[in-house]
Amino acid sequence: MTIDEIKTLIASDETRCVEMKKTTGELKDGMHSLCAMLNSDGGYVIFGIAPKSLKIIGQMVTDNTRKEIGREIRKLEPCVNMPVDYIDVPGSDGLQLIVLHADKNLYADAPYVFDGKPYYKLESTTMQMPQQMYVEMLRQRDAHKFHWDAQVCDSHAIADLDDTLIRRVVRNGINNGRIHASAAEDTTEQLLDRLELLKGGKLINAAAALFAHKFNEYPQIELAMACFRGTTKNIFVDSKFAKGNLFNMLDAGITFLMNNLKIGGKVVGLVREEKLELPVEAMREALINALCHRQIERTLANVTLAIYDDRVEISNPGCLPPEIPLEKIKEPHRSYPRNKSIAQVLYLTAYLERWGTGVERIVQICKEYGVPEPEWTATAHDVTVTFWRKSKDAETQNGGNSGGNGGNSGDNIGQNKLTERQRIICDAIEVNGNVTAKTLAVTLAATLAVSARTIERELNFLRKEGYITKEGKANKGFWKVLK
Repeated sequence: MTIDEIKTLIASDETRCVEMKKTTGELKDGMHSLCAMLNSDGGYVIFGIAPKSLKIIGQMVTDNTRKEIGREIRKLEPCVNMPVDYIDVPGSDGLQLIVLHADKNLYADAPYVFDGKPYYKLESTTMQMPQQMYVEMLRQRDAHKFHWDAQVCDSHAIADLDDTLIRRVVRNGINNGRIHASAAEDTTEQLLDRLELLKGGKLINAAAALFAHKFNEYPQIELAMACFRGTTKNIFVDSKFAKGNLFNMLDAGITFLMNNLKIGGKVVGLVREEKLELPVEAMREALINALCHRQIERTLANVTLAIYDDRVEISNPGCLPPEIPLEKIKEPHRSYPRNKSIAQVLYLTAYLERWGTGVERIVQICKEYGVPEPEWTATAHDVTVTFWRKSKDAETQNGGNSGGNGGNSGDNIGQNKLTERQRIICDAIEVNGNVTAKTLAVTLAATLAVSARTIERELNFLRKEGYITKEGKANKGFWKVLK
């Protein structure tokens, strides 16, 4: 590195990637910053520059100086073989700059610690790393040791998995071009092997989390759902828990949202157009991300879905990957899945995007839907995405329904009380009244990404409440939409 390159580097003052120290009297502080850079985006620590004036002053470098720097570098773990640049300051009679370069291309074994403590960069500030962040970085580095979803599952066998669900999601992957069509002829074991859910012929935990019928051994694999009156947790309106595989919890979460959010509408021409107050697609994406990326090892925490008068919050245990600071979460970024085996299956079956586009998709969907942009918050223990609801006055002006839209609320039932999924079922029956209940269940299950059993439950509800009826003989009759 030359003196001119140094001048260019320091021209913008101290940044996340540039730290300046007057002399090696601040060597320990400089090493804290170097460790933080190794754990962040890399960068330079330069001794011999006045930080406030940015004046290049240099310092005398003796043999003791070099030995001291070497001793401090050896306190970095994992061990790094880091060269030190000594650059002459022109016209200074022997003074030099000392440059330490944390090159992320050479040192990729983060997290690093200095003298037993980890550090990270928050903009231009060096801070000691929270324990949860350090553990998360260890998980990323030593995936084979830490990833719960990739460990062999001792509590479940192939017979404990939902074969129908496996084939349904695989079919979704085939239809989206991510799984070869030949998978349709595979046995269950072959499908699991294709999805990389077997290790040495045994199931891994990801297989159970995705497809198992029961979860007595895993109390943390649960979705807690609640609807509150007001903007605090003081008054419950509705509360439910969903326990089971990821797809069952996803189905339960979407159903809970549709039963407790409002439907608004407006007249376009002669037709009344109705839609849920918040976009289902965006909330579904957020819920999938929460279920996929949660820290499963934490047995006393689960994914939560909370509905308030002013917002919907979806939270998952864990913290953001160190590579994605909260302030940059809405910017384009790579994907850093916490549970790689689960994420891989969700990608192959077209339930999840691999390349870190989930946040961008959620934001874009909300913009197109005409609702406020969602917000992300993060602590050392959990990550939350908040969807802001429209005000009550806005809902009233738009002709919205001021109550929940669940079918069993006890109010007078009208078409605007149906959920989006129930309306889709009615539309399908109007298009083809001769379709059998079984065929309709299988077809719509794939379209709506829910189980056939869920569609059958919706059909029973619609029939019971008088929305649809079955006329004619049992085997040769036809469906009819009544309202």
